[in-house]
Amino acid sequence: MLADLNKVRNIGISAHIDSGKTTLTERVLFYTDRIHAIHEVRGKDGVGATMDSMELEKERGITIQSAATFCNWKGNDINIIDTPGHVDFTVEVERALRVLDGAVLILCSVGGVQSQSITVNRQMTRYSVPRVVFVNKCDRTGANPARVTEQVRDKLGLNAIHMQLPMGLEGAMEGVIDLVRMKALYFDGDNGEDIREEDIPAQYQDDAEALREELLDAASMFDDDLMEAILEGEPTEEMIKRAVRNGTLALEFVPVFIGTAFKNKGVQPLLDGVIDYMPTPFDVENIALDLDNEETEVKVTNDVEDPLVALAFKLEDGRYGQLTYIRVYQGTLKKGDFIFNTRSGKKVKVGRLVRMHSNEMEEIDDTGAGDIVALFGVDCASGDTFCDSKVNYSMTSMHIPAPVISLSINPVDNKAQVNMSKALNRFTKEDPTFKTFVDDETNETIIQGMGELHLEVYIERMKREYEAEVEVGAPQVAYREAITQRAEFDYTHKKQSGGSGQFGRVAGYMEPIAEDEEFEENYEFVDKIVGGVIPREFISSCDKGFKKNMAKGSLAEAPITKVRCVINDGSFHAVDSSDVAFQLAAQGAFRQGYMKAGPVLMEPIMKVAVEGPTEFQGAIMGSVNQRRGIIQGTTEDANYTVVEAEVPLSEMFGYSTVLRSLTQGKAEFTMEFAAYRAVPKAIGEEVMADIAKKKGKK
Repeated sequence: MLADLNKVRNIGISAHIDSGKTTLTERVLFYTDRIHAIHEVRGKDGVGATMDSMELEKERGITIQSAATFCNWKGNDINIIDTPGHVDFTVEVERALRVLDGAVLILCSVGGVQSQSITVNRQMTRYSVPRVVFVNKCDRTGANPARVTEQVRDKLGLNAIHMQLPMGLEGAMEGVIDLVRMKALYFDGDNGEDIREEDIPAQYQDDAEALREELLDAASMFDDDLMEAILEGEPTEEMIKRAVRNGTLALEFVPVFIGTAFKNKGVQPLLDGVIDYMPTPFDVENIALDLDNEETEVKVTNDVEDPLVALAFKLEDGRYGQLTYIRVYQGTLKKGDFIFNTRSGKKVKVGRLVRMHSNEMEEIDDTGAGDIVALFGVDCASGDTFCDSKVNYSMTSMHIPAPVISLSINPVDNKAQVNMSKALNRFTKEDPTFKTFVDDETNETIIQGMGELHLEVYIERMKREYEAEVEVGAPQVAYREAITQRAEFDYTHKKQSGGSGQFGRVAGYMEPIAEDEEFEENYEFVDKIVGGVIPREFISSCDKGFKKNMAKGSLAEAPITKVRCVINDGSFHAVDSSDVAFQLAAQGAFRQGYMKAGPVLMEPIMKVAVEGPTEFQGAIMGSVNQRRGIIQGTTEDANYTVVEAEVPLSEMFGYSTVLRSLTQGKAEFTMEFAAYRAVPKAIGEEVMADIAKKKGKK
């Protein structure tokens, strides 16, 4: 049965590590009667949270894969995706936000805006996702929601406004005051399921009125009727909600809710806020590219009567075959329908259509625009678009970050070799940030990913799910090479071996693409040939030749980045010139220019945030400095300090063990990729010598 889209919300739950995403989702499922008992992330019952279905997730107490579920709150259908907090699994957040209409950004009331909160917020901004903030863990010692809201304004640049005022904090938290209705809400019962509504206690009256004034001032900017009502008297609840919704959908207002999911306080009002302020599928504009009309942008309609357009945003190889998560943007999809993959042109039949609840599924007969469901037995890749035969659209793709770390793995025997191949095929299909290849020279299998934890999890999954025992090499940094100056080239490729030979001359220059240029790719080819000195049919051959050289530089055989190749002269032979001749000429020209262009080795620099007690601040800063780190700033709050720095990835291996021993196990750190920077000369020479030694060169 197709849902009324005005009563559908597609939301993601995102945050920094350990802010309470999965705990909050568990409460949401309990209060909406999807589950009948609450299980904790690191629960003593051994069951684990509903959304952490993988054994590794239960053991480690972290979310590794995003999990989808659905529930109903006060007659509204909510599709929820619980995403990982660790930066190594950032693609899970990326692809969830690509298909969601709104998001809940959870912040810890003690930790506030942390490094991964900034990353998640940036991802939400990239996909223009409206958000509400939930300040969680208000029962913890040191909780300060007002400070967190200030950080949201200062660090994230969001217009964050309190919708609630907490009644007490830390162990004394009793409930929250709803500033729209000016009522005190208490959460009774064994699990906070009974909400008691009372008048605001006298000691909170002044604070509540001051914050309500702030809320009305901010909301009135988005609704003229509310502005008039404020001037004339008392605005209605409906007016305030409409204004807040307008501002939220315009990405100019962020409602802030307060509570503690673990202690079952504040979750139901947050659900009300999701219904009141988060967009329906009708409120979000989604664009597709018409492949039959030169990729013209087309607005998808969300109309169930229109031709089908659906995006496969996540793949999972489960016990019963490939599970493909899709978001339906327009049209209707029924079991037994034939649909087309617009990338491959293949026609597939929809055998099973299911609605996901973590790792459980519910069979459905049909689904329509605005819904998030899963298909079984459909062969496709992540990011493919499915349509019916009436249109040929492709949805715009998502941002996929490049891997920064690699490991060599070797199977211990033939059985492990076969199982390892199966595992790698599956993992690379499921996760676009996990890559694998065989090194031609050493014959080792190399896996690449976003961080040590990312690769560690996949190696562990190989052993558990595929019984593939592998030996693991030391982690390697994904170096790059770049040029530092403009250099000319003029190269002639000439070969004569009886009969027609090969001839091609390519001249021009190469230059670095500046970081501030609005050009995201690593390579640009510019054709400035005039007068036909190189025939038009051979221009693309030059492009191919240059591109081939970008894959491997001459310093450390690392990929070359940020190079613009410009050709402005050349010559050809009426008989001997060919596609191959000009490709080889371009390759020779690139090599000639590259060594004159001041090539340097580039290394990934990580943005590192170390959090720990203030007494260890000196030790933490010392350990960062020893690792070639540049400290960007420190913040102190009560007895806690946060040191933010930029540190080369090569220096961060094994840092967690060092940090634990320095701080008696009381500090922790997070890191994410920041940029590629040139390696200092002395260290660069060491790196190149190590690489040459490994490759068996003198």
